[in-house]
Amino acid sequence: MRQRRPVHFGRIRSQATASNSTNGNKPMAWTFLCTVEITNFSELRRLLGVTEAAQVIDEVAERISSLLPAARIHPTGRASLEFGFESDNREALDATLELTLKRLAASPESAECGYRLDVALAGVACRLAVADEVRIAEAIEAAAAVARREHRIVIYDLDDATGSLDRAGLNRDLAGAIARGEMCLHYQPKLHVRRQEVTGVEALVRWRHPERGLIYPGDFIPAAEEARVIADLTLWTLDQVITDQRRLAAAGHDLEIFINISGQLLNDAGFIAEACHRVRTANGKIGFEITETSVIRDPETAIAHLREIAAIGVPIAIDDYGAGLSSLAYLKQLPARELKIDKMFVIQLTSSNRDPLIVRSTIDLAHAMEMEVTAEGVETQAALALLSVMGCDMVQGFLISRPVPFDVLLEFLAAELPIAHSAPTKGAFNQPASFWKRA
Repeated sequence: MRQRRPVHFGRIRSQATASNSTNGNKPMAWTFLCTVEITNFSELRRLLGVTEAAQVIDEVAERISSLLPAARIHPTGRASLEFGFESDNREALDATLELTLKRLAASPESAECGYRLDVALAGVACRLAVADEVRIAEAIEAAAAVARREHRIVIYDLDDATGSLDRAGLNRDLAGAIARGEMCLHYQPKLHVRRQEVTGVEALVRWRHPERGLIYPGDFIPAAEEARVIADLTLWTLDQVITDQRRLAAAGHDLEIFINISGQLLNDAGFIAEACHRVRTANGKIGFEITETSVIRDPETAIAHLREIAAIGVPIAIDDYGAGLSSLAYLKQLPARELKIDKMFVIQLTSSNRDPLIVRSTIDLAHAMEMEVTAEGVETQAALALLSVMGCDMVQGFLISRPVPFDVLLEFLAAELPIAHSAPTKGAFNQPASFWKRA
Protein backbone atom coordinates (compact mmCIF):
# COMPACT_ATOMS: atom_id res chain seq x y z
CA MET A 1 0.00 0.00 0.00
CA ARG A 2 1.31 3.48 -0.87
CA GLN A 3 2.43 5.77 1.91
CA ARG A 4 0.52 9.05 2.02
CA ARG A 5 1.37 12.18 3.86
CA PRO A 6 -1.42 13.30 6.20
CA VAL A 7 -3.87 15.95 5.04
CA HIS A 8 -5.22 18.42 7.54
CA PHE A 9 -8.92 18.93 6.93
CA GLY A 10 -10.35 22.05 8.46
CA ARG A 11 -9.60 25.74 8.47
CA ILE A 12 -6.26 25.97 6.74
CA ARG A 13 -5.36 29.63 6.37
CA SER A 14 -2.26 31.32 5.07
CA GLN A 15 -0.78 34.13 7.09
CA ALA A 16 -2.07 36.64 4.55
CA THR A 17 -5.63 35.35 4.74
CA ALA A 18 -5.66 35.25 8.51
CA SER A 19 -4.57 38.84 8.81
CA ASN A 20 -7.80 40.78 8.42
CA SER A 21 -8.48 39.03 5.11
CA THR A 22 -5.76 40.88 3.28
CA ASN A 23 -3.28 40.00 0.57
CA GLY A 24 -0.35 42.32 1.16
CA ASN A 25 -2.09 45.67 1.35
CA LYS A 26 -4.99 44.51 -0.78
CA PRO A 27 -8.29 43.66 0.96
CA MET A 28 -9.85 40.32 0.06
CA ALA A 29 -13.02 41.27 -1.81
CA TRP A 30 -14.31 37.81 -2.71
CA THR A 31 -15.02 34.52 -0.98
CA PHE A 32 -15.32 31.26 -2.89
CA LEU A 33 -16.72 27.83 -2.10
CA CYS A 34 -15.93 24.91 -4.41
CA THR A 35 -16.86 21.23 -4.62
CA VAL A 36 -14.98 18.27 -6.05
CA GLU A 37 -16.82 15.00 -6.62
CA ILE A 38 -15.23 11.81 -7.95
CA THR A 39 -17.84 10.72 -10.47
CA ASN A 40 -16.30 7.33 -11.26
CA PHE A 41 -15.91 6.26 -7.61
CA SER A 42 -17.82 3.00 -8.10
CA GLU A 43 -15.46 2.06 -10.92
CA LEU A 44 -12.43 2.89 -8.75
CA ARG A 45 -13.78 0.78 -5.91
CA ARG A 46 -14.05 -2.23 -8.19
CA LEU A 47 -10.56 -1.61 -9.57
CA LEU A 48 -8.68 -0.69 -6.37
CA GLY A 49 -10.70 -2.34 -3.66
CA VAL A 50 -12.73 -0.71 -0.90
CA THR A 51 -9.81 0.39 1.29
CA GLU A 52 -7.67 1.88 -1.48
CA ALA A 53 -10.62 3.59 -3.18
CA ALA A 54 -11.61 5.23 0.10
CA GLN A 55 -8.22 6.93 0.22
CA VAL A 56 -8.46 8.48 -3.26
CA ILE A 57 -10.35 11.48 -1.87
CA ASP A 58 -7.41 12.03 0.50
CA GLU A 59 -5.12 12.18 -2.52
CA VAL A 60 -7.46 14.72 -4.13
CA ALA A 61 -7.29 16.82 -0.96
CA GLU A 62 -3.49 16.63 -0.97
CA ARG A 63 -3.30 17.98 -4.49
CA ILE A 64 -5.72 20.80 -3.76
CA SER A 65 -3.78 21.65 -0.60
CA SER A 66 -0.50 21.79 -2.55
CA LEU A 67 -2.15 23.94 -5.22
CA LEU A 68 -3.90 26.26 -2.75
CA PRO A 69 -2.24 26.17 0.71
CA ALA A 70 -4.68 28.75 2.12
CA ALA A 71 -7.76 26.68 1.27
CA ARG A 72 -10.18 25.44 3.93
CA ILE A 73 -10.84 21.81 3.01
CA HIS A 74 -13.85 19.87 4.32
CA PRO A 75 -14.73 16.26 3.40
CA THR A 76 -18.40 15.90 2.48
CA GLY A 77 -18.43 12.18 1.66
CA ARG A 78 -16.26 9.26 0.68
CA ALA A 79 -16.02 10.61 -2.88
CA SER A 80 -16.41 14.36 -2.43
CA LEU A 81 -15.05 17.40 -0.63
CA GLU A 82 -15.50 21.15 -0.42
CA PHE A 83 -12.82 23.80 -0.26
CA GLY A 84 -13.08 27.51 0.34
CA PHE A 85 -10.72 30.43 -0.11
CA GLU A 86 -10.66 34.19 -0.58
CA SER A 87 -9.10 36.49 -3.17
CA ASP A 88 -8.99 40.14 -4.17
CA ASN A 89 -10.30 39.36 -7.69
CA ARG A 90 -13.24 37.39 -9.08
CA GLU A 91 -11.19 35.71 -11.82
CA ALA A 92 -9.28 33.70 -9.21
CA LEU A 93 -12.17 31.22 -8.99
CA ASP A 94 -12.18 30.41 -12.71
CA ALA A 95 -8.40 30.04 -12.81
CA THR A 96 -8.33 27.86 -9.68
CA LEU A 97 -10.98 25.43 -10.92
CA GLU A 98 -9.34 25.11 -14.34
CA LEU A 99 -5.97 24.46 -12.68
CA THR A 100 -7.55 22.02 -10.23
CA LEU A 101 -8.99 20.01 -13.11
CA LYS A 102 -5.58 19.85 -14.79
CA ARG A 103 -3.83 18.93 -11.54
CA LEU A 104 -6.26 16.11 -10.78
CA ALA A 105 -6.18 14.79 -14.34
CA ALA A 106 -2.37 14.61 -14.09
CA SER A 107 -2.37 12.87 -10.70
CA PRO A 108 0.75 10.65 -10.38
CA GLU A 109 -1.12 8.34 -7.97
CA SER A 110 -3.67 7.49 -10.64
CA ALA A 111 -0.92 7.01 -13.23
CA GLU A 112 0.90 4.56 -10.92
CA CYS A 113 -2.18 2.39 -10.49
CA GLY A 114 -3.47 2.74 -14.05
CA TYR A 115 -6.82 4.31 -13.22
CA ARG A 116 -8.55 7.41 -14.54
CA LEU A 117 -9.90 10.02 -12.15
CA ASP A 118 -13.14 11.62 -13.36
CA VAL A 119 -14.30 14.60 -11.31
CA ALA A 120 -17.14 17.12 -11.34
CA LEU A 121 -16.07 20.63 -10.28
CA ALA A 122 -18.31 23.50 -9.23
CA GLY A 123 -17.77 26.84 -7.55
CA VAL A 124 -19.67 29.77 -6.09
CA ALA A 125 -18.36 33.33 -5.91
CA CYS A 126 -19.67 35.91 -3.47
CA ARG A 127 -18.45 39.29 -2.30
CA LEU A 128 -17.23 39.13 1.29
CA ALA A 129 -19.20 42.23 2.21
CA VAL A 130 -22.52 40.47 1.49
CA ALA A 131 -21.57 36.83 2.13
CA ASP A 132 -24.53 34.74 3.28
CA GLU A 133 -23.65 31.17 4.27
CA VAL A 134 -27.14 29.81 3.58
CA ARG A 135 -27.31 31.36 0.13
CA ILE A 136 -23.81 30.12 -0.70
CA ALA A 137 -24.70 26.60 0.47
CA GLU A 138 -27.84 26.53 -1.69
CA ALA A 139 -25.93 27.83 -4.70
CA ILE A 140 -23.07 25.31 -4.42
CA GLU A 141 -25.53 22.43 -4.22
CA ALA A 142 -27.27 23.65 -7.37
CA ALA A 143 -23.97 24.23 -9.20
CA ALA A 144 -22.64 20.80 -8.19
CA ALA A 145 -25.78 19.11 -9.53
CA VAL A 146 -25.32 20.80 -12.92
CA ALA A 147 -21.59 19.94 -12.98
CA ARG A 148 -22.38 16.31 -12.25
CA ARG A 149 -25.07 16.16 -14.92
CA GLU A 150 -23.29 18.09 -17.70
CA HIS A 151 -19.69 16.97 -17.04
CA ARG A 152 -18.26 20.48 -17.02
CA ILE A 153 -17.03 23.11 -14.60
CA VAL A 154 -19.99 25.14 -13.33
CA ILE A 155 -19.63 28.52 -11.62
CA TYR A 156 -22.39 30.56 -10.01
CA ASP A 157 -21.61 34.18 -9.27
CA LEU A 158 -23.91 35.45 -6.52
CA ASP A 159 -22.84 39.01 -7.27
CA ASP A 160 -24.45 38.57 -10.68
CA ALA A 161 -27.54 36.92 -9.16
CA THR A 162 -27.96 35.05 -12.42
CA GLY A 163 -29.52 31.78 -13.53
CA SER A 164 -32.22 30.28 -11.37
CA LEU A 165 -31.13 32.53 -8.52
CA ASP A 166 -32.83 35.59 -10.08
CA ARG A 167 -34.38 34.59 -13.39
CA ALA A 168 -37.34 36.96 -12.97
CA GLY A 169 -34.99 39.92 -12.52
CA LEU A 170 -33.02 38.98 -15.61
CA ASN A 171 -36.18 38.65 -17.70
CA ARG A 172 -37.20 42.13 -16.58
CA ASP A 173 -33.79 43.72 -17.25
CA LEU A 174 -33.21 42.02 -20.61
CA ALA A 175 -36.04 43.86 -22.33
CA GLY A 176 -34.09 47.09 -22.67
CA ALA A 177 -30.52 45.78 -22.37
CA ILE A 178 -29.78 45.95 -26.11
CA ALA A 179 -31.16 49.46 -26.50
CA ARG A 180 -29.14 50.59 -23.48
CA GLY A 181 -25.93 49.30 -25.08
CA GLU A 182 -25.25 46.74 -22.35
CA MET A 183 -24.44 43.85 -24.68
CA CYS A 184 -20.96 43.18 -26.03
CA LEU A 185 -19.10 40.45 -27.91
CA HIS A 186 -16.00 38.48 -27.02
CA TYR A 187 -14.19 36.45 -29.66
CA GLN A 188 -12.40 33.10 -29.30
CA PRO A 189 -9.91 32.22 -32.07
CA LYS A 190 -9.88 28.86 -33.87
CA LEU A 191 -6.46 27.54 -34.88
CA HIS A 192 -6.10 25.54 -38.09
CA VAL A 193 -3.85 22.67 -37.00
CA ARG A 194 -2.04 21.91 -40.26
CA ARG A 195 -1.63 25.52 -41.34
CA GLN A 196 -0.79 26.65 -37.79
CA GLU A 197 -2.70 29.89 -38.15
CA VAL A 198 -5.96 31.37 -36.95
CA THR A 199 -8.56 31.01 -39.70
CA GLY A 200 -11.74 31.83 -37.80
CA VAL A 201 -13.25 33.01 -34.55
CA GLU A 202 -16.40 32.32 -32.56
CA ALA A 203 -18.44 35.30 -31.37
CA LEU A 204 -19.72 34.95 -27.81
CA VAL A 205 -22.20 37.44 -26.40
CA ARG A 206 -21.73 38.97 -22.94
CA TRP A 207 -24.01 41.22 -20.89
CA ARG A 208 -22.43 44.12 -19.03
CA HIS A 209 -25.14 44.58 -16.45
CA PRO A 210 -24.91 48.00 -14.73
CA GLU A 211 -25.43 46.45 -11.27
CA ARG A 212 -24.42 42.80 -11.59
CA GLY A 213 -21.28 43.11 -13.68
CA LEU A 214 -20.36 40.82 -16.56
CA ILE A 215 -22.96 38.07 -17.10
CA TYR A 216 -22.14 35.05 -19.27
CA PRO A 217 -24.50 33.56 -21.89
CA GLY A 218 -25.15 30.35 -19.97
CA ASP A 219 -26.84 32.50 -17.34
CA PHE A 220 -28.94 34.84 -19.50
CA ILE A 221 -29.65 33.02 -22.78
CA PRO A 222 -32.38 30.87 -21.12
CA ALA A 223 -33.88 34.09 -19.77
CA ALA A 224 -33.70 35.64 -23.24
CA GLU A 225 -35.60 32.66 -24.65
CA GLU A 226 -38.23 32.88 -21.93
CA ALA A 227 -38.64 36.64 -22.43
CA ARG A 228 -38.90 36.17 -26.22
CA VAL A 229 -36.03 38.55 -26.92
CA ILE A 230 -33.62 35.90 -28.21
CA ALA A 231 -34.34 36.87 -31.85
CA ASP A 232 -33.54 40.55 -31.19
CA LEU A 233 -30.38 39.58 -29.31
CA THR A 234 -29.18 37.27 -32.10
CA LEU A 235 -29.87 39.85 -34.81
CA TRP A 236 -27.95 42.43 -32.75
CA THR A 237 -25.08 39.92 -32.51
CA LEU A 238 -25.20 39.37 -36.27
CA ASP A 239 -25.07 43.11 -36.99
CA GLN A 240 -22.15 43.60 -34.58
CA VAL A 241 -20.29 40.67 -36.14
CA ILE A 242 -20.77 42.17 -39.61
CA THR A 243 -19.29 45.47 -38.37
CA ASP A 244 -16.38 43.77 -36.61
CA GLN A 245 -15.62 41.57 -39.61
CA ARG A 246 -15.22 44.68 -41.75
CA ARG A 247 -12.83 46.09 -39.16
CA LEU A 248 -10.87 42.84 -39.21
CA ALA A 249 -10.66 42.93 -43.02
CA ALA A 250 -9.41 46.53 -42.88
CA ALA A 251 -6.64 45.35 -40.54
CA GLY A 252 -5.66 42.57 -42.95
CA HIS A 253 -7.39 39.62 -41.30
CA ASP A 254 -9.62 37.50 -43.55
CA LEU A 255 -11.45 35.38 -40.98
CA GLU A 256 -14.74 33.52 -40.75
CA ILE A 257 -16.84 34.50 -37.75
CA PHE A 258 -19.37 32.06 -36.32
CA ILE A 259 -22.34 33.02 -34.16
CA ASN A 260 -24.54 30.72 -32.06
CA ILE A 261 -28.15 30.20 -33.07
CA SER A 262 -30.67 29.13 -30.41
CA GLY A 263 -32.78 26.07 -31.08
CA GLN A 264 -35.86 28.23 -30.53
CA LEU A 265 -34.88 30.31 -33.57
CA LEU A 266 -34.40 27.36 -35.91
CA ASN A 267 -38.19 27.00 -36.01
CA ASP A 268 -38.84 30.75 -36.52
CA ALA A 269 -39.35 31.38 -40.23
CA GLY A 270 -39.37 35.16 -39.76
CA PHE A 271 -36.00 35.13 -38.00
CA ILE A 272 -34.44 32.80 -40.59
CA ALA A 273 -35.56 35.05 -43.44
CA GLU A 274 -34.25 38.20 -41.73
CA ALA A 275 -30.92 36.60 -40.78
CA CYS A 276 -30.36 35.32 -44.31
CA HIS A 277 -31.19 38.75 -45.74
CA ARG A 278 -28.64 40.47 -43.48
CA VAL A 279 -25.89 37.96 -44.29
CA ARG A 280 -26.53 38.25 -48.05
CA THR A 281 -26.53 42.04 -47.87
CA ALA A 282 -23.29 42.15 -45.85
CA ASN A 283 -21.54 39.68 -48.19
CA GLY A 284 -19.35 38.60 -45.27
CA LYS A 285 -17.81 35.31 -44.17
CA ILE A 286 -20.27 34.47 -41.41
CA GLY A 287 -21.24 31.03 -40.15
CA PHE A 288 -23.90 29.71 -37.79
CA GLU A 289 -23.31 27.28 -34.93
CA ILE A 290 -26.16 25.08 -33.74
CA THR A 291 -26.36 22.29 -31.19
CA GLU A 292 -27.56 18.92 -32.37
CA THR A 293 -30.19 18.79 -29.62
CA SER A 294 -31.70 22.05 -30.88
CA VAL A 295 -32.91 20.23 -34.00
CA ILE A 296 -34.90 17.69 -32.00
CA ARG A 297 -37.69 20.15 -31.06
CA ASP A 298 -39.11 20.16 -34.59
CA PRO A 299 -36.71 18.25 -36.86
CA GLU A 300 -38.60 18.74 -40.12
CA THR A 301 -38.84 22.53 -39.79
CA ALA A 302 -35.33 22.96 -38.36
CA ILE A 303 -33.66 20.90 -41.09
CA ALA A 304 -35.60 22.73 -43.81
CA HIS A 305 -34.45 26.09 -42.40
CA LEU A 306 -30.84 24.89 -42.11
CA ARG A 307 -30.89 23.86 -45.75
CA GLU A 308 -32.24 27.30 -46.63
CA ILE A 309 -29.34 28.87 -44.73
CA ALA A 310 -26.77 26.60 -46.36
CA ALA A 311 -28.19 27.37 -49.80
CA ILE A 312 -27.04 30.99 -49.57
CA GLY A 313 -23.50 29.93 -48.69
CA VAL A 314 -23.59 30.26 -44.90
CA PRO A 315 -21.43 27.50 -43.33
CA ILE A 316 -23.10 25.55 -40.52
CA ALA A 317 -21.22 24.04 -37.58
CA ILE A 318 -22.66 21.46 -35.17
CA ASP A 319 -21.59 22.61 -31.70
CA ASP A 320 -20.97 20.53 -28.56
CA TYR A 321 -21.14 17.24 -30.47
CA GLY A 322 -21.28 14.32 -28.04
CA ALA A 323 -22.57 16.35 -25.08
CA GLY A 324 -26.14 15.22 -25.68
CA LEU A 325 -27.66 12.10 -27.22
CA SER A 326 -25.89 12.25 -30.58
CA SER A 327 -27.97 10.75 -33.36
CA LEU A 328 -26.61 9.66 -36.73
CA ALA A 329 -30.17 9.82 -38.06
CA TYR A 330 -30.15 13.60 -37.60
CA LEU A 331 -26.46 14.10 -38.34
CA LYS A 332 -26.70 12.70 -41.85
CA GLN A 333 -29.60 15.07 -42.66
CA LEU A 334 -27.92 18.27 -41.46
CA PRO A 335 -26.22 20.38 -44.17
CA ALA A 336 -23.26 21.02 -41.86
CA ARG A 337 -19.70 21.78 -42.95
CA GLU A 338 -18.10 21.50 -39.52
CA LEU A 339 -18.46 19.31 -36.46
CA LYS A 340 -17.22 20.60 -33.07
CA ILE A 341 -16.28 17.93 -30.51
CA ASP A 342 -17.42 18.89 -27.02
CA LYS A 343 -14.64 19.78 -24.60
CA MET A 344 -15.70 17.07 -22.13
CA PHE A 345 -13.93 14.58 -24.44
CA VAL A 346 -10.89 16.80 -25.01
CA ILE A 347 -9.97 17.98 -21.50
CA GLN A 348 -8.83 14.50 -20.41
CA LEU A 349 -7.72 13.37 -23.85
CA THR A 350 -4.20 12.44 -22.72
CA SER A 351 -5.21 10.84 -19.41
CA SER A 352 -8.28 8.81 -20.36
CA ASN A 353 -8.52 5.42 -22.06
CA ARG A 354 -11.88 5.93 -23.76
CA ASP A 355 -11.86 9.61 -24.72
CA PRO A 356 -9.11 9.25 -27.39
CA LEU A 357 -11.08 6.42 -29.00
CA ILE A 358 -14.26 8.52 -29.05
CA VAL A 359 -12.45 11.56 -30.43
CA ARG A 360 -10.59 9.60 -33.12
CA SER A 361 -13.73 7.79 -34.28
CA THR A 362 -15.67 11.09 -34.35
CA ILE A 363 -12.96 12.70 -36.49
CA ASP A 364 -13.02 9.77 -38.91
CA LEU A 365 -16.84 9.83 -39.04
CA ALA A 366 -16.94 13.58 -39.76
CA HIS A 367 -14.30 13.31 -42.47
CA ALA A 368 -16.23 10.45 -44.09
CA MET A 369 -19.23 12.80 -44.18
CA GLU A 370 -17.04 15.53 -45.74
CA MET A 371 -17.05 17.73 -42.64
CA GLU A 372 -14.14 19.50 -40.97
CA VAL A 373 -13.60 18.87 -37.25
CA THR A 374 -12.92 21.37 -34.48
CA ALA A 375 -11.92 20.20 -31.00
CA GLU A 376 -13.11 22.47 -28.20
CA GLY A 377 -11.45 22.86 -24.81
CA VAL A 378 -7.82 22.34 -25.94
CA GLU A 379 -5.68 23.40 -22.99
CA THR A 380 -2.35 21.56 -23.30
CA GLN A 381 0.34 21.07 -25.92
CA ALA A 382 0.02 17.31 -25.40
CA ALA A 383 -3.67 17.41 -26.35
CA LEU A 384 -2.88 19.56 -29.39
CA ALA A 385 -0.16 17.14 -30.52
CA LEU A 386 -2.48 14.14 -30.14
CA LEU A 387 -5.31 15.86 -32.02
CA SER A 388 -2.89 16.71 -34.81
CA VAL A 389 -1.90 13.04 -35.13
CA MET A 390 -5.58 12.07 -35.18
CA GLY A 391 -6.18 14.40 -38.14
CA CYS A 392 -8.26 17.05 -36.36
CA ASP A 393 -8.62 20.12 -38.58
CA MET A 394 -9.03 22.95 -36.04
CA VAL A 395 -8.73 23.49 -32.31
CA GLN A 396 -10.22 26.01 -29.93
CA GLY A 397 -9.46 26.52 -26.26
CA PHE A 398 -7.40 28.26 -23.60
CA LEU A 399 -4.11 26.97 -25.07
CA ILE A 400 -4.78 29.20 -28.07
CA SER A 401 -6.78 31.98 -26.39
CA ARG A 402 -9.70 32.48 -24.10
CA PRO A 403 -12.60 34.61 -25.45
CA VAL A 404 -11.42 38.24 -25.60
CA PRO A 405 -12.88 41.63 -26.57
CA PHE A 406 -12.41 42.80 -30.14
CA ASP A 407 -9.48 45.14 -29.45
CA VAL A 408 -7.57 42.36 -27.67
CA LEU A 409 -8.35 40.02 -30.59
CA LEU A 410 -6.67 42.51 -32.91
CA GLU A 411 -3.57 42.52 -30.66
CA PHE A 412 -3.57 38.73 -30.64
CA LEU A 413 -3.78 38.47 -34.41
CA ALA A 414 -1.11 41.13 -34.93
CA ALA A 415 1.26 39.16 -32.70
CA GLU A 416 0.36 35.81 -34.24
CA LEU A 417 0.61 36.48 -37.96
CA PRO A 418 4.38 37.03 -38.29
CA ILE A 419 5.21 33.77 -36.54
CA ALA A 420 2.35 31.57 -37.72
CA HIS A 421 4.52 29.41 -39.94
CA SER A 422 7.86 29.65 -38.21
CA ALA A 423 7.15 29.14 -34.51
CA PRO A 424 3.54 28.25 -33.77
CA THR A 425 4.12 27.38 -30.11
CA LYS A 426 5.52 30.80 -29.29
CA GLY A 427 4.30 34.35 -29.70
CA ALA A 428 0.55 34.75 -29.60
CA PHE A 429 -0.10 31.07 -28.84
CA ASN A 430 1.77 31.44 -25.56
CA GLN A 431 1.10 34.97 -24.37
CA PRO A 432 2.15 35.95 -20.81
CA ALA A 433 -0.47 36.55 -18.14
CA SER A 434 -0.05 40.32 -18.50
CA PHE A 435 -1.39 40.12 -22.06
CA TRP A 436 -4.63 38.43 -21.01
CA LYS A 437 -5.16 40.74 -18.04
CA ARG A 438 -5.82 43.52 -20.53
CA ALA A 439 -8.81 41.58 -21.91
